[in-house]
Amino acid sequence: MIIECFDGGVVRLSEPSDFRRFKLVMHAETSMDGQPWKGIMLVGDRDALVSIDLVPTLEGRPDDADWHQRYTEMLAKAREHGWIDKNAIRAHIERPA
Repeated sequence: MIIECFDGGVVRLSEPSDFRRFKLVMHAETSMDGQPWKGIMLVGDRDALVSIDLVPTLEGRPDDADWHQRYTEMLAKAREHGWIDKNAIRAHIERPA
């Protein structure tokens, strides 16, 4: 599952059925003091915290019960591994060249 961030605060979900990967891809220039994506907080240059409630609202997400069930299972596994911080899941940040 990839969360893609673009200029202007645009965020979308790609590869929504890949529950084994969770990352954030920055297609926009960012700085730590200007974080225009609601529900996403940058934590340094390499990580972000993504609101658990944000992901199901993103464009690109399938609208079916199976997806929601698998997302809930992914969150449970992430919690077991310590990747959940309050109501956010930690995501590695990638920046395309």
